[in-house]
Amino acid sequence: MASSAMAANIAVVGGSNDDAFWNIIKKGLDDATPGIVANGGSVNYLRLVNYDNFAPDVVQLIRTAISMDVDGLVIPNWVTEAEDPAIKDAVAAGIKVILMNAGGADKARELGAINYVGSDEYVAGVAGGEYFAEHGQKNVLCINTLPGTANIEARCKGVIDGITAKGGKGAQLPLPSTSFGDATAVAEAIKATLLQDETIDGVITISAGDADSAAIGISQADKTATTMLGTFDLNQAGLDRVKGGTQLFAIDQQPYLQGFLATTLLASAIDFGTDLPTFPVLTGPGIVDASNIDATLAGVSRGAR
Repeated sequence: MASSAMAANIAVVGGSNDDAFWNIIKKGLDDATPGIVANGGSVNYLRLVNYDNFAPDVVQLIRTAISMDVDGLVIPNWVTEAEDPAIKDAVAAGIKVILMNAGGADKARELGAINYVGSDEYVAGVAGGEYFAEHGQKNVLCINTLPGTANIEARCKGVIDGITAKGGKGAQLPLPSTSFGDATAVAEAIKATLLQDETIDGVITISAGDADSAAIGISQADKTATTMLGTFDLNQAGLDRVKGGTQLFAIDQQPYLQGFLATTLLASAIDFGTDLPTFPVLTGPGIVDASNIDATLAGVSRGAR
């Protein structure tokens, strides 16, 4: 593992190149890398090509990292049944692990990871469901284009529980993972569902890109005035809708900080034996709405929100 100089050679497993959310995480990694390199280490970013063969491809990247004889691994624990054995093998090989973006504190402890950096997805979902209820929505639909992934399922469950606790109701609309990023497929599914159920007055998506598609579907169903849109995560188009009043809110988990902090904390632990008393390190959730949209847009202009 680490050399006598304790240079941290780290592998980071992440989402595909065409996933805008993961490009913000990569900016965090890129900003953290110079300090790691200055101490003699390196950062290797292992990205999924796409999400069509999701769980097996993630496991293969973990196995690749182990074969590279890295000192540290930053990994989202998206699909626990598939990933857990491989992550345990990494820990058993002497690799220090930080879970990032997906997994949570309990899973980090179970697997022997030194920390979790990210949002509590269920808590974030509850916050979204409650926000809808507080703004008058009664029936919310959570659009899930990555069904079966633990963090996304937690998001939708949180939304449903959050609005239900406030006297409303919610449901999940699971779509094939091939529809993630497919604007036509997502828009058509939402349009059809809204036309079938006139009582739906809130839609929330699990990604900012899907929110763009949802906005189209809501418009095509002629429901823009009566069906409020929310989303997990941010992009420019969604924030413009918040600014313009056609999207109610976005739930921010600050992916830049996830990439920057997870990589920096792991390298520091390897290089210098440092540790944090804070466990987990939570980067969200935070609600972005009309009250704080201008400050958020300033971060977007720098590529970090």
